[in-house]
Amino acid sequence: MARVRFRDHAGSIRNGTWMSSGEITFGGETYDPESVDVLPPCEPTKIVCVGLNYANHAAEEGMDVPDRPLLFLKPPNAVSGHGDTVTLPAGKETVEHEVELGVVIGEQCRNVDAADADDVIAGYTVANDISNRDDQRVEQNWVRGKAFDNSCPLGPVLADPQDVPTNADVELRVNGEVRQSSNTEEFIFSVPELVEEITRYMTLEEGDVIITGTPAGVDALEDGDHVAVEIEGIGILEHDVAR
Repeated sequence: MARVRFRDHAGSIRNGTWMSSGEITFGGETYDPESVDVLPPCEPTKIVCVGLNYANHAAEEGMDVPDRPLLFLKPPNAVSGHGDTVTLPAGKETVEHEVELGVVIGEQCRNVDAADADDVIAGYTVANDISNRDDQRVEQNWVRGKAFDNSCPLGPVLADPQDVPTNADVELRVNGEVRQSSNTEEFIFSVPELVEEITRYMTLEEGDVIITGTPAGVDALEDGDHVAVEIEGIGILEHDVAR
């Protein structure tokens, strides 16, 4: 089952089901996704991001594969949703896309063993970690590079864990052209390993998101681009880009 947050025709925020037929249902009513505002599937207090979790992406960035997960944060202002238009930072030449599997946390948790990670995961979503390389490459903490407004589209749904394969295909297309294509079997650190490592240092709250790294193929976005980000078992997150 895929759960979806949306704003209905009266402006009320609803938690519905995105059916395999392509329709949204809530309270006995059926909605066309094109006729409502599809919202991000959760409201995180923080997004914990994993860098260089695919060896081929580390190689294209000219960096070594890390011996422990490389972690950084995106704040709540970075969240945007399916169907939104992301405004790229002004005056920046290289702002790139990154398809990522998003892990949505279902309960407050701390010091979770990898073997128990499934107990704290509410489901999975699709993420695009949009990255301002101009600043990322010259700053240590990546605030300008990673934390700008709307830099983390999430959605369109929250998929139940059993519906998402352990080895899921991931793909990102820009204006119909495939830019990134891989599979989560290429992870250096698995989802349970990431949950264990992150909760060793910080408390995760219900609705927080872990985005799990991107494969090779990152490239620049331009004004007017249409981005489609797809993960097997979840669906397709679509958004536009403007300068």
